[in-house]
Amino acid sequence: MVYHYTAVGDSLTFGIGAMPGSGFVPLYKRMAEKQLQQTVSYHNLGINGLTSEALYERVRRDSLFRSCIREANIITISIGGNDLIRAVRSSGGRPDRGKLDQAIIRCEQNMSGSLGVIRQLKMDSRRPYMIRAVGLYNPYPSWREADEYVIRFNRFLIGLDFGGYFRTADVYSRFKGREQEMLSIDGVHPSTKGHRVIAEQLSHLGYRPLY
Repeated sequence: MVYHYTAVGDSLTFGIGAMPGSGFVPLYKRMAEKQLQQTVSYHNLGINGLTSEALYERVRRDSLFRSCIREANIITISIGGNDLIRAVRSSGGRPDRGKLDQAIIRCEQNMSGSLGVIRQLKMDSRRPYMIRAVGLYNPYPSWREADEYVIRFNRFLIGLDFGGYFRTADVYSRFKGREQEMLSIDGVHPSTKGHRVIAEQLSHLGYRPLY
């Protein structure tokens, strides 16, 4: 049996910050093969700069996204970071609670909408599947507001109830206090080591209901 893995999301999914072939998506694919004892094929649909609104639009209207999601046994989603970063940049590079509140609300709505569309796409599928979300980390640890909103969005993800097939990987606690080694030279994207930690956290969530 061949399991199909579809990765959707932003620059993390795309693999920015890691050495070629060392982004979390190919690493997680190999970890899944080891655990499932089966071949795992994959489509990496990561788009640098993708926002939650753009992801929602993609899963609703993009034929490639929709066909890959229909086929997938494993789906990973990384989204939300660009929404918060854009909110900060729109206020001159400093956190503005009003704009961050608006960004979080829209991000939560778009994430819920995207998951709802994915569930509809999988409704007639007889193949078991699971969805894994990548929790946010804070690339700006000196900003208390950034920490607060990252934690808030992560709690939202963890609290989503989409049945036993949806779980969220805790990346925040593994990065906190270790930003120097977990982030790449740009100070925003994960380093190769950071990508490995993301893959490990996804794998630690297990592979039910695939086995």
